[in-house]
Amino acid sequence: MEKKPVNPQEEIARIRMPRQGELLARVVEMSGASRMRADCEDGKSRMIRIPGKMRRRVWTRVNDIILVIPWEIEKDTKADLAWRYTEVQVEQLRKKGILKDM
Repeated sequence: MEKKPVNPQEEIARIRMPRQGELLARVVEMSGASRMRADCEDGKSRMIRIPGKMRRRVWTRVNDIILVIPWEIEKDTKADLAWRYTEVQVEQLRKKGILKDM
């Protein structure tokens, strides 16, 4: 089965924007067991959990820009992963002024 080449313009058109209650973050360290530590745009460091439906579909590395949803109970220390941005999408977020220097 042959993979379809990715058109950069098509990828830019479908960027997932942060919604209410979601934060942009940069992965700082991988902890194993579907967990990682990330520095969020609000200045807090959180333990990020990859939900079950995303475990085998989303591969993250250190310094990736991700979108997280803080937990209701421990919102200052823990969050769930909602989205991982590609390099092209990160550049587009910077051009739009959504992604500050992280």
